Amino acid sequence: MQDYTSMLKDVRKNLPEVVFIKERFEIPKVIGHIQGNRTIISNFLQIASTLRRDVDHMLKFVLKELATPGEIKKSGSLIMGTKVPASRINDKIRQYANEFVLCFECGKPDTQIVKEDYLTYLKCTACGAKNIVKAKI
Repeated sequence: MQDYTSMLKDVRKNLPEVVFIKERFEIPKVIGHIQGNRTIISNFLQIASTLRRDVDHMLKFVLKELATPGEIKKSGSLIMGTKVPASRINDKIRQYANEFVLCFECGKPDTQIVKEDYLTYLKCTACGAKNIVKAKI
């Protein structure tokens, strides 16, 4: 009869390698600068792409949370009408990810925003969870 640790090693040997890979999802930090009274963020489109969310949706959330006007120029840069430190912008993007990207159940970023009737859901393709999203925007 085998002891517990040797049985555990045998079971672990037979598991596929994918089980042991721990992929960590990281939200990219903003890259930008302050020019006069404005804040220019050059990688806003890339952040939205990494989060797999609509740029307009994310933009509306961030601008509303920061209480500042702003727009995306043809160059792809986000221009905000006031001076905003990068740390505050990063906090708001992290807040956006927690509310509209990361699954409430498993914490993975494999989600989609789905509208059904009058409600908006965050549906996880990894675990199948479906949660109502606050209609902030």
